[in-house]
Amino acid sequence: MDTNEEKLLFKQEVFQIIGCAIEVLNAPGHGVVEKPYENALVVEFGLRKIPVRQQPAFDIFRKARKSACLSQTSLSSSPLSLIQR
Repeated sequence: MDTNEEKLLFKQEVFQIIGCAIEVLNAPGHGVVEKPYENALVVEFGLRKIPVRQQPAFDIFRKARKSACLSQTSLSSSPLSLIQR
């Protein structure tokens, strides 16, 4: 099967999303923890007017005790500036 002959579904949307991911990855390079990349990707989507909903905050319970709260990072500045070296 030659993929060049197949019609891609949502071709422009896929190119926009991949473009955002590459833009965010190229800013700091590899080795940064996941959350700053996620925050930067949300910013990049916003700049390109791509609708996005970030991961919600939730509590982690272990043996009936709250052990952690995983939440969105509260940022006072742009996530892209936080991960750029």
